[in-house]
Amino acid sequence: MSEFDANAHREASLQGWEEAAAGWVKSQGLLREFGAPVSHWLIEAVAPQPGQRVLELAAGLGETGLLAAELVAPVGGAIISDQAEAMLAGARERAAQLGLSNVEFQVVNAEWIDLPVASVDAVLCRWGYMLMADPAAALGETRRVLRTGGHVALAVWDSIETNPWAALPGQVLRERGLGSPPAPGTPGPFALGDEARVRALLDEAGFAEVRLDALDLHRTHASFAEFWESTLDLSRATHDAVLSRPEAEIERIEADVRARLEQFEAADGSLDIPARTLVAVASA
Repeated sequence: MSEFDANAHREASLQGWEEAAAGWVKSQGLLREFGAPVSHWLIEAVAPQPGQRVLELAAGLGETGLLAAELVAPVGGAIISDQAEAMLAGARERAAQLGLSNVEFQVVNAEWIDLPVASVDAVLCRWGYMLMADPAAALGETRRVLRTGGHVALAVWDSIETNPWAALPGQVLRERGLGSPPAPGTPGPFALGDEARVRALLDEAGFAEVRLDALDLHRTHASFAEFWESTLDLSRATHDAVLSRPEAEIERIEADVRARLEQFEAADGSLDIPARTLVAVASA
């Protein structure tokens, strides 16, 4: 088995997120609704106060950090950071829509945070650490930039078995030789889907008072067509694997995924697919 090439992963990840940003902006309404319970849990866990400084890592379109910005205003502020400039462009647009002026935007790889020691009061990271080449290094950097008594709040996906919205399409692609799950111990959406692993990483990074929970979510769509379009928009790997095939095969792949999701389909054609995420908060 070949060794994991962390630098190659970082380069591919950056390129993938730059390319995926347009799809995320297109589907941001669905994303906002789906992720809202998680963002609100994270915000409540760190309890931002007026005047504080909050950092969001791997922010994407910045939904969680922008919620924090509203709470720490007018004197405090939020730093929305992501490795992909195209994602930050979408976050800037969202901040402008909300009329927020106390937000900074920084291109940051969370494994090397370009901020001074003890410079922020809270760090938020929704569905980011599990995708990083070295999540332990990223959490160590998180601990470094937090002031004493500050908090990190994070979310990572639970096991793939509890997330059929990803498991079933992935199963279809693997059966057709169009994809394979990440090797054990390497980054991926479900790489940290284990409570013991999350606790161990936080402990190793020097955090204390770890509290961990699981949230059951619902990925809802008005139709399978909406689900399929958003899946191709949001997952660059799925997008490239599917659209690289001939048109007839693309249609068969779509039909196969739809058949496997019929168990979550209501009489009106809408979908309600279960999901589960792990959430944690810890103090510096």
